[in-house]
Amino acid sequence: MVEDTRLIELIGVSKEFDGTMALDNVSLYIRKREFITLLGPSGCGKTTLLRILGGFEMPSQGQVLFEGKDLLPIPPYKRRINTVFQKYALFPHLNVYDNVAFGLKLKKLPAAEIGVRVRRLLELVKMTGYEKRDVEQLSGGQQQRVAIARALVNEPEVLLLDEPLGALDLKLRKAMQLELKAMQQQLGITFVYVTHDQEEALTMSDTIVVMKDGHIQQVGDSKRIYDEPQNAFVADFIGESNILDGVMLEDELVSFCGKKFPCVDSGFAPNEAVDVVVRPEDIMIVGEDVGMLTGRVVSLLFKGVHYEMVVEAGGFRWKVHSTAMQPEGSRVGISIVPFNIHIMHKQLEPDAGEDGA
Repeated sequence: MVEDTRLIELIGVSKEFDGTMALDNVSLYIRKREFITLLGPSGCGKTTLLRILGGFEMPSQGQVLFEGKDLLPIPPYKRRINTVFQKYALFPHLNVYDNVAFGLKLKKLPAAEIGVRVRRLLELVKMTGYEKRDVEQLSGGQQQRVAIARALVNEPEVLLLDEPLGALDLKLRKAMQLELKAMQQQLGITFVYVTHDQEEALTMSDTIVVMKDGHIQQVGDSKRIYDEPQNAFVADFIGESNILDGVMLEDELVSFCGKKFPCVDSGFAPNEAVDVVVRPEDIMIVGEDVGMLTGRVVSLLFKGVHYEMVVEAGGFRWKVHSTAMQPEGSRVGISIVPFNIHIMHKQLEPDAGEDGA
C-alpha cells in the first residue's frame, strides 16, 4: 500500500542542453511504496528527470531531496536508488547468477549471503533454474527479468525503470506489466517508471505524471487522468477523445456544434471559450429522430471488442466506439449524457508550479 509519506521531492528542477530546456521548473513529490509513472511523448523530459534521480545527470537549477536531505551531491553508486535501463546493460561475459550477484560481490559480502539473495531474487522474477545460463542465450523477456533481479538484489528503496518493456512483443509486454506491478507490491518499494505507452501507464500506476515539453501537464491516478483531463493535450494523449471548441454559456450548460448541451461542470466565466472532450465509448448511437445530433456513418472498423465508427454530425467527425454496428452510409442520431461531457479551460501551457501525487 502506498504510504502518505514523501520519499523524494523535486523543487523547481530545470535542465538545459545546449540552450534547449529539457525540464523547466518542475516540482513533484514521490511517495513511499508508490508505483509512479512518468508518461509523455519523446522529448518531453521524462528520461531526463529519471536520470537526475539516478545521479546520471545534474539539474541546471533546483533541488532534489531524499527523505528531506539533499540528494544531488551523492554519487549514483551511493544512492538507495537502482536503475533498470531500456537496453538492460547485462554483462555478456557473465552468466545469469554472476550478473545478479555482481553488485553484492563488489560489496564483498559472504558467499553464503550472496547465494541466498540471488536465489531469492531469481525466484521472484521466475528465473530459477537459469543460474548457469549465458545471458546472450536468453529471450528479451528473460534478459529483462535478470536486469530487474540485478537491480533489486542490492535492496534499493527506489527502482527506476526506463522503458524496460519497449523491446518486447505485445503479448509478453502485457504479461510483464502485470508481473512488474505484482513484484512492486510484493517488495513494497517505490517504482519510478518511464514510458510513452498510455495503456502501460494506466495498467500499472498508482500515480501518473503526464509531461510535455519539459513541463508537467497533470498528476493523478489512472481514473482521474482518464476521466478528468486538465487540458486538451492530456485528453488527446491518454486514450482516444473527441475534442471540440465550445462555449460555456453558464454553469452546467455548454454550446458546441451549434446546439446547447447540459453538462455537470461549473466555475467557468459566462460565455467562456472552452475545450469540450467526449470519449468515443461515451457516445450512444440512437435513432435519427431522437438524437441530440444527427448525421451519417462515414467509416466503420471492427476492433474485436467493439466497432469503431466515424459519424459526421454537427459539422464534426465523431469517433464512436460501440458494440452495436451501424452500416457505413446509414443515418443515425448520437446522444451524450451530461456526465460524459467534460469541459476544460483553454490554455496554451499548464501551470508549472507545485505538482504532487
